[in-house]
Amino acid sequence: MFRGLFSFNGRYRILHLTWFAFFLSFVVWFNFAPFQTAIKEALSLTEGQVRTIAICNVALTVPARIIIGMVLDKYGPRITYSILLMYAAIPCLAFASAQNFSQLVISRLALSIVGAGFVIGIRMVAEWFPPKEIGIAEGIYGGWGNFGSAAAAFTLPSLAAATAFFTVGQLNWRLAIALTGIIAAIYGVVYFFNAEDTPSGKVYQRPSRHGGIEVTTKKSFWLLMLTNIPLVGILAVLAWRISKIGLLSPTQLFIVYLLLIGLYLFQAYKCWDVNQELMIGKKQYAAKDRYQFSQVAILELTYFVNFGSELAVVSMLPAFFESTFSLSKVLAGMIAASYAFMNLVARPGGGWVSDTVGSRKWTMTILTGGMGIAYLFMSGVSSNWWLAIAILLTMACSFFVQAGEGSTYAIVPLVKRRITGQIAGNVGAYGNVGAVAYLTLYSFLPAGDVGNQIFFQTLGVSALVVTFLCAFLLKEPQGSFAEHHEGDEPELINEPQRTQRTQRRKEEF
Repeated sequence: MFRGLFSFNGRYRILHLTWFAFFLSFVVWFNFAPFQTAIKEALSLTEGQVRTIAICNVALTVPARIIIGMVLDKYGPRITYSILLMYAAIPCLAFASAQNFSQLVISRLALSIVGAGFVIGIRMVAEWFPPKEIGIAEGIYGGWGNFGSAAAAFTLPSLAAATAFFTVGQLNWRLAIALTGIIAAIYGVVYFFNAEDTPSGKVYQRPSRHGGIEVTTKKSFWLLMLTNIPLVGILAVLAWRISKIGLLSPTQLFIVYLLLIGLYLFQAYKCWDVNQELMIGKKQYAAKDRYQFSQVAILELTYFVNFGSELAVVSMLPAFFESTFSLSKVLAGMIAASYAFMNLVARPGGGWVSDTVGSRKWTMTILTGGMGIAYLFMSGVSSNWWLAIAILLTMACSFFVQAGEGSTYAIVPLVKRRITGQIAGNVGAYGNVGAVAYLTLYSFLPAGDVGNQIFFQTLGVSALVVTFLCAFLLKEPQGSFAEHHEGDEPELINEPQRTQRTQRRKEEF
């Protein structure tokens, strides 16, 4: 596996093409963060307006991940990823040319959809790598792609400064943001002509009906209805937060709530439509074709506590180091960046451990428990600590968090292959639900050591609760370490076949 990473042939070629697609989608998704101050000054925004834009950056990612998961299962990852990357140029150019707050908000809401690109590659990588290597492959895809957020923070300000001569010496944030969208769109075309949904000779499995997740037991259907509530509920929380800064009036907020209730009912109807024959007793699944949705629900909770806490901690960590150790903003930001940098090794590391120790269940359990304990230790960090020890603890906590993310997605593709996109979308959406929930809690806590202590204790306790669920309710997926996915036969892709596929793609395009 590791030797193959240095090649650009076969499945490793698809892995490299796909993690870079995810990398670019994260660069686009996080291209606002490095320029918050510059945009605030250029357009005379208030602090509340800047925070609103940051909220808009994740607002539509939750429903987008679910919808894209459905589109992905129907049309395949090659077309879905290509279109998403090409679409990214539209909101990027709109945001770069915005002249007022309303234009910034609308374009940022449209751009938040790009953050849903993660689920596409999960299905693509799962099609190309066998179960025994799925952990490390998905970990590399997720970890190296996630690094796009750090890359945006480090490279975009330099690009904006280097092109400042176009804007009379001022930071050229407009050009930098526009270029991220243009580059993503160009790569979308490249991806379309060079990627394949499956190796030669393998059939891309699709669900028989679309619009909702297919379940295989009546009990699973009602659990699906229950787990869909937070996905809509968190949008209500986002709307409430936006209303608090005056962007929505009480009447408009009430209308949003009604629309969200309608959204949940529509989603419930689509799930019923997909599973109607099962629910009225006209259809029964053979034992070998069944899966337990409870396993998806547990994975949703693991991603709630690991990826959700990562997004929340990244948002507050610079201020935490700045206030706790009386550091400058620049130094505190650099130290906090160590948390994100761990993505390069921690997430692939979690996948690798899941592949090698012989139990994906206990890998998930131990990593989640380690994360919970690490967060509880972080709740005790104070100005009396040595700064070096606090940094090491932060990096250790980051390892458990991101390795846990890798472990989660070492299991997701093995639950039910033909609906992997939808499962990955729902699990991924719960990560954003966790982030909003944790950040909402943080906004109510008092500033200073007491608030930080309660925040990290909450992260730690919630992770330990999920650890308990993993230990007693999570099951080892069937075929976790098999040579091939069920129904697949090994077959190499030769160059003539690839040439034929490329020619067909040119005709399609």
